[in-house]
Amino acid sequence: MEKNYRIKKRANDFSQNQALEPLKKARDEADTSRTDIKRARKRAAISICLNFILAFGKGLAGILSGSSALLGDAIHSATDIIGSTATFFGLWLAGKQHPSFPYGLYKAETVATLVTSMAVIVAGYEIARRALLGPDTLPDVKVALPVAVASLVITLAFGLYQLRSGRRLHSIALEADARDYLADGLSTAVVVVSLIGAYFGLRLDRWAAGAVSVFVFWSGGQLLLRAVRDLMDEAIDRETEREIIGLVESHARVEHVLRCLSRTAGGRFILDLDVVIRSHSQELADKIAHLLENEIYQHFPRVVMVSVKPHSRQSTHFRRLTPVKEPGGPIEPHLARAPWFLVETVDRKSHETIGQEYVQSPHWQEETKKGLLVGRWLLGLKPDQVVVAEIKEGTAAVLLKEAGVELILAKDSASTEQDNYGLKSSS
Repeated sequence: MEKNYRIKKRANDFSQNQALEPLKKARDEADTSRTDIKRARKRAAISICLNFILAFGKGLAGILSGSSALLGDAIHSATDIIGSTATFFGLWLAGKQHPSFPYGLYKAETVATLVTSMAVIVAGYEIARRALLGPDTLPDVKVALPVAVASLVITLAFGLYQLRSGRRLHSIALEADARDYLADGLSTAVVVVSLIGAYFGLRLDRWAAGAVSVFVFWSGGQLLLRAVRDLMDEAIDRETEREIIGLVESHARVEHVLRCLSRTAGGRFILDLDVVIRSHSQELADKIAHLLENEIYQHFPRVVMVSVKPHSRQSTHFRRLTPVKEPGGPIEPHLARAPWFLVETVDRKSHETIGQEYVQSPHWQEETKKGLLVGRWLLGLKPDQVVVAEIKEGTAAVLLKEAGVELILAKDSASTEQDNYGLKSSS
């Protein structure tokens, strides 16, 4: 009696903890996301300062040397200050919470990306105008070339650093700022080539300025397209969606995913799923739905909000597993040590076995983590019930009960055909 009491108490405590776990996980994910945004904001502040230095240096060198290409590149860096400032304030706003915005303020990053794209396009226009209407002269290479080379190195190095940071922190605004730096680096590279040509007497300055404007227009257009798609609630990419659906449908009790609605918000994902769950009670279906939400948060860090709506149903048959020592042999009392399992498909109405087979456990001889490996493998077989000689607190049994699989005592299995599944549950 005392042992059964400990088992029941442990199961109840486990169920209570599991019920609270998705809520705790959601709060942890929200805190992690806000931490990422705070880190991204610091990098955006560095970007503002660096753009100011680049714009001032290239602008001064462009005026002193008479290089329209370098001056156009300076205008590009000057508009980048506007974009970086928009990124900073967008990230600052995205990290805030407000009851009027229950889905968060993550799209503030998208608005910042939109502002950045506009600034980049305006810069491209100004550079193109100077290339077409500016004077065709040879610049002073001794003044312009060292500044252009130094700017190129700094821009490319910081752009690559910013891009890695944006991907690591899941910030589309930071990625947009990084791509703007890389586009600026490409345009500066063209300026460097034109200045080298000028050293040999070739008048390439206006052509270089025109090439710079093309780079800038392309960069701004890409940023604008990305921001508009995000503002229009674009769905997440198909590959990630298939991975999420695959994770959900791998659960032992899940029949299939009816519908998966998703949208992006500032580089993060919001999901709503309708899932068909094999369950004899809505309470069990709700518990499994919470477990699925928790699994999605764990495996997909870019998901900041997920809601799983369970649809409870009972199929015309159910699957029962029995651990045995050998095919046709007696039951194995230790679940994790069973070399074979009898897999039965039972008609729910008549309780007749309509199919059976023996499958060999691939993990029964493992020396470490045997219970964990066997438990996960059994869940992959999608059982409704598992027959056991006695109820134990092993890892495999806990995993099965957590997933909503019923543990059935073998001694009662023959005399309890009136139960929900035709056998007496241990819970």
